[in-house]
Amino acid sequence: MATTYQGTSEGLKDLFIVALRNAHALEKQALSIMTPQVARIENYPEVAERLRAHIEETNGQLTRLDELLADLDTSGSALKDLGLSLTGSMAAITHSIAGDEILKNSFANYAFENFEIAAYKSLITLAEHGGFASATPALEQTLREEQAMAQWIDEALPMVTRRYADLYVTEGSSEAKV
Repeated sequence: MATTYQGTSEGLKDLFIVALRNAHALEKQALSIMTPQVARIENYPEVAERLRAHIEETNGQLTRLDELLADLDTSGSALKDLGLSLTGSMAAITHSIAGDEILKNSFANYAFENFEIAAYKSLITLAEHGGFASATPALEQTLREEQAMAQWIDEALPMVTRRYADLYVTEGSSEAKV
């Protein structure tokens, strides 16, 4: 059953739908970045574990976005989802050939999480400004999850860097990357 939003202009509704579709595509891109990373990680079990947990969170985020879009009698954009998924996959492939893959992935993941944080802050503002306050709790939950992931990456980066350096010195660069 669709939620009725009183006092909302069609322009703000359209803008909110576009923003929700963009967030949906962004989460699809996140999955296309994280999933190949998890499959390749061998020497950094803490990173693999946290990425697996965030993949689960991301799937929940997609479900919440699907519900919000359904409340507006619409759905995600298949074209946007596909386009951003492909760019995420290309980034993952590019990093996989780098000798310092784990470091590049860590940097990219941190930047991506902060990009998502900015996107959700903007989306929450649109929800509040456009009269879609009932969407705010779901969006705030996602924002908290993205902030927690960004904080984890930030705090884990010194450990990842030290382990990479130690493996590089003791095992050689090919063993250190993932």
